[in-house]
Amino acid sequence: MYVVRSLRRLQPVAHRMFSKKVEIKTPSEVNIKTPSEVKSYPPTIKVYTRTGDKGTSALFTGERRGKNNAVFDALGTTDELSSMLGLSIAHLESTRASSLIPRLEIIQCLLQDVGSNVATPVDSASPAKLKRTRFDAQSVHCTNLEQWIDEMSEGLPVHRSFILPSGGLAASTLHVARTICRRTERLLVPLMSDIDKETFMFINRLSDFLFVAARWTAMQQQVTEKIYVHQQGRVTEFDK
Repeated sequence: MYVVRSLRRLQPVAHRMFSKKVEIKTPSEVNIKTPSEVKSYPPTIKVYTRTGDKGTSALFTGERRGKNNAVFDALGTTDELSSMLGLSIAHLESTRASSLIPRLEIIQCLLQDVGSNVATPVDSASPAKLKRTRFDAQSVHCTNLEQWIDEMSEGLPVHRSFILPSGGLAASTLHVARTICRRTERLLVPLMSDIDKETFMFINRLSDFLFVAARWTAMQQQVTEKIYVHQQGRVTEFDK
């Protein structure tokens, strides 16, 4: 699995993005070399390792577990969530809601840190590795998500009925991301004793953020959301 292999070389950096002492930079603001500036991989370095051919993969601790282990279920779903956010970003580009992109890029980076934390079980990791993969030691990520939620909630139509996943292409992909986030949350429940509590809190709050982000995107793009209508025709319209 690409995510797990990358974790061996990954030192969490996104947790520093919200530090009060560090200026926040989105991935798009970081000076990234062009392909022509990057030294080519030597022919001896391969993307494939063949180490997982027998159905196991390694945690950041070096321990090998079956690829159907609960840890890898959670890691794979976190990767799926980040991928869907990438698709959402692609649909947001050059739209009225493009200002959301930097926040989604920050979240993608934080999800890498979530993966690092999940791949380093507390009961089997050294103190050095636990320190390296500590998630949100300053307890700021949930606070930032809540602030973003409050900001985007201003001006949204108040709803008294269930909102169906809708609101245009970008908003709908954010709804899909929300459902993947909820699945990630469910998969983390059996692992809560092996991960930082802030990791679970972040994923829980993230699904709320994605719901509001989807609604905000629909409003910015002036697309009407669809609401649940009972089979007998009962419906409650949005408050005006």
